[in-house]
Formats: sequence, C-alpha cells, structure tokens
Amino acid sequence: MMEKYVCDACGWVYDEAEGAPDMGIAPGTKWEDVPEDFICPLCGVGKDMFSKE
Repeated sequence: MMEKYVCDACGWVYDEAEGAPDMGIAPGTKWEDVPEDFICPLCGVGKDMFSKE
C-alpha cells in the first residue's frame, strides 16, 4: 500500500507511488527510504515536518 505524507508547514504532498523524480527519488520509494536530509521542495522544512495523510 502506497502512502502519502503531507508537509505540515505548506501542504505539499509526497506520494510514495509518484516519488519525487526531479529530486532524485524514484516512483515507489517508501517514505522511510527517502533520505533523512530530504527537504520540502516548496518551503524547505525537513522530513520531520511531514505527517502521514
């Protein structure tokens, strides 16, 4: 089951099914496998500022 994670600061959504190819994160990449230094592409907050949708 693919999950979605929402940025608490700006609402940008990371969809595991889509990944973030423009950031080097392949489609199908689980949130726990996204690098710890990931930052929101819209507002720049860290991975710790995302909540499961």
